[in-house]
Amino acid sequence: MAAPAPLALTLGDPAGVGPEIIVKAWQALRGGGEPFVVIGDFQALAAASPAGASILTRVGSVQEAGALFAAALPVLDMPLSAPVVAGKASSAHAAMIVRWIETAAGLALSGAVSGVVTAPIAKAPLYEAGFGFPGHTEFLAELTALAPLNGARGPVMMLAAADLRTALVTIHDPYVEVPALLTVERIVRTGEVTAQALKRDFGIAAPRLAVTGLNPHAGESGSIGREEVDVIIPAVQALRARGIDAVGPKPADTLFHPEARATYDAAICMYHDQALIPVKMLDFWGGVNLTLGLPIVRTSPDHGVGYDIAGRGVARAESMIAAIRMASEIAQRRLAA
Repeated sequence: MAAPAPLALTLGDPAGVGPEIIVKAWQALRGGGEPFVVIGDFQALAAASPAGASILTRVGSVQEAGALFAAALPVLDMPLSAPVVAGKASSAHAAMIVRWIETAAGLALSGAVSGVVTAPIAKAPLYEAGFGFPGHTEFLAELTALAPLNGARGPVMMLAAADLRTALVTIHDPYVEVPALLTVERIVRTGEVTAQALKRDFGIAAPRLAVTGLNPHAGESGSIGREEVDVIIPAVQALRARGIDAVGPKPADTLFHPEARATYDAAICMYHDQALIPVKMLDFWGGVNLTLGLPIVRTSPDHGVGYDIAGRGVARAESMIAAIRMASEIAQRRLAA
């Protein structure tokens, strides 16, 4: 089997911890880990490195990255036009942050890189500059919408840590809006995309899905809310009719202890905190954010920009390292398929 192309790492918000955790990830993986090339500002990376620019190297193309990776961190330099102050958000960086993501997605679609790992972005400075998407997940879905895909199309956000995977039906929506956003079609699509990804990207031949309820005790047969009766149960039935091993709705408060986790391969969760709290409780530093149902591989560390610690040298890179390793593993499975 041929070795996959390098991964592309986007720098994320240059004023956050992204540059620091990328440098630390390279230091951890350079001795035999998954090669990658950074798409971003060379000087922002140099400022985040204890050794400055001496451990970095500019490359003219991503194809150079593999041969150079053990000796230096390869950077496809796309410079910023405004200075970076660690810990200080700036909408002046927004256009280049977006361009870095667009470039990485294009490289992945062309096959020049085997996948994309995105360092964290902050939404507020991007919104100030006119960015029209809730986050990476939706933006990458738009960038890849015209590319062919064999199977159900996302985007679906999944969080993974240790032996737990959670997929979200709704993502960054105010909780008060969630009940109206839950539809049979939306839950079924989330389940289909997740089951497909478990087979293709995780090598699970017969995926098992556990579908959560929305209300306490999964609604108590309609006595504590009707969403389970009217929407979630029909969605589970529809998934089963399509040959997917799905059970539910399950009360979320009993679904994430070790014995329960052994009964399914992914939990389909109705809203953001229902999916993220158990993952972060299980492995706060090592969780990975994946986007399922795209024609490209995309992962990310499961944390934000960390303005409060940016520039201090104390950011932990475990989640970034886990995201790089998971992207590489998925890319290799897709290459072998």
